[in-house]
Amino acid sequence: MVAFFQNLGPARLGAMGIVAALLIGFFAFITMRVTAPVMVPLFTEMTFEDSSEVIRQLDANGVTYELRNDGTTILVPQERVLRLRMDMAEQGLPSGGTVGYEIFDQSSTLGATSFVQNVNQLRALEGELARTIQSINRVSAARVHLVLPERELFQRNQREATASIVLRVRGDLDPGQIRAIQHLAASAVDGLSANRVSIVDEAGQLLASGAGDNEEAMMAASLDERSIAMENRIRTQIEDILSEVVGPGRARVNVAVELNHNRISETSEVFDPDGQVVRSTQVREENGSTNDTTAGEVTVGNELPGADAGATAGGIQEARETLEEVTNFEISSTNRTEILEAGRLERLSVAVLVDGLYTQDENGAPVYAPRTQEQLDQIAMLVRSAVGFDQTRGDVVEVVNLQFAARPDLTLPDEEGLFSFTRDDIYRAAELAIIAVLTLIVLFFVVRPLLARVFEDESAAPEALPAGGPDAEGTVIGPNGEVLQSPMPNVPAIALESTTVKAFENAVALGALQKKSLEQVGDLIKERPDDAVGVLRAWLSEPAKA
Repeated sequence: MVAFFQNLGPARLGAMGIVAALLIGFFAFITMRVTAPVMVPLFTEMTFEDSSEVIRQLDANGVTYELRNDGTTILVPQERVLRLRMDMAEQGLPSGGTVGYEIFDQSSTLGATSFVQNVNQLRALEGELARTIQSINRVSAARVHLVLPERELFQRNQREATASIVLRVRGDLDPGQIRAIQHLAASAVDGLSANRVSIVDEAGQLLASGAGDNEEAMMAASLDERSIAMENRIRTQIEDILSEVVGPGRARVNVAVELNHNRISETSEVFDPDGQVVRSTQVREENGSTNDTTAGEVTVGNELPGADAGATAGGIQEARETLEEVTNFEISSTNRTEILEAGRLERLSVAVLVDGLYTQDENGAPVYAPRTQEQLDQIAMLVRSAVGFDQTRGDVVEVVNLQFAARPDLTLPDEEGLFSFTRDDIYRAAELAIIAVLTLIVLFFVVRPLLARVFEDESAAPEALPAGGPDAEGTVIGPNGEVLQSPMPNVPAIALESTTVKAFENAVALGALQKKSLEQVGDLIKERPDDAVGVLRAWLSEPAKA
């Protein structure tokens, strides 16, 4: 074996070693790739704090994992993902970078001051609010800051609680979701009003000011939402009715409502004259009389004390009688205070577009036919009844018949893949197929030529020795075939034996063998020069071969 490797030479041994190392590495890569487990995400979009804690738990449990997206995504073997998620949930991971009421479970309250307890309570409340806000569909992360002023004794003006919320969102939040977050925070914190909650997104855009003076804006936004909700409700009612008449998807409805944004307060007092009743009656009667004595002649005798009294009998006597009656009536009245809130429906507009009728011709192709005016009038009457049409209010209902455009084929490819295989299964099979093809290419175009060169059969026929040359046993033959020299030891045979030439017999090994043979022939010529001269003469005297 040692002689075998010595005959190979250093160059061939190095080449064979390099090829062997490459083949071992290639097949090791294929084996590891085929037997490697399928990695699936354990958690995605994690904070660095949660990611480091999850990695520490995975290292402690000896679980292989991969990191993606700058460490925010962790991949684990597919067969262990469910178990690992339950284990992480038991550990409270991922926490979203916030701490909730579990802070009281992690720390001992023995010896803690009231200040520490208050701070922990505030942190827990902020963390729980942040987790709740993160559960909203478009919110990926949230951070909450609360300012809760302490209640002080003998203080008239109490400061209001405020809150600041920073959101990282996916897409945009509509005004309804923003107000929902404000009311969510206000309902969870004692003494906090919804208009004292400010909201900012990760780009620094102000979503809600929280200045406390946006009640009118909130009222206007509420009216807009009410308008949209009313339009959707009416549109749904009309579409449900028309789908039973013209068929599903054969009608399009658009509704526009106008709401009164004014808030009106009216106070009125109404009297009923027909409902009067006697409340009280006052009667005053006065009788009296007067005598007018100045009507006679004025003389000195009449003025004397002894004058005759009968002289005055000729005066005027006046009687007076007065009757006064006052009757008080009570009239029934009604006092009414009426408040008309904003959001009253002032005008309703409905537009309905219906498709026509389709029939088939002789070739089976669809043929469009418009609807009759009678059918359109019936549909309009049906719509008016459904929406509560009021002509005095200025409501409008229009029904138009037009042919709908052909819908493009938007059928999505089946996610199940081919023959109930998922897309991941197909990718995995394609990967294995590529690895198999590469393996076959290496076997046929690399390994096979090397083996063919090593085990190539090269048949070499034995050549007849010329006269005067040594035979296979080292005997020198004369020109006439006679033996000129007995066999000598250590004399190699010049005739080539039919052997299988190995691929490792390179030029270096053959040169060394020829050199050794020439040295032995030179030694033989030195020892027996006469015999050598005879052999040369025999070779020279041989006739030339045709």
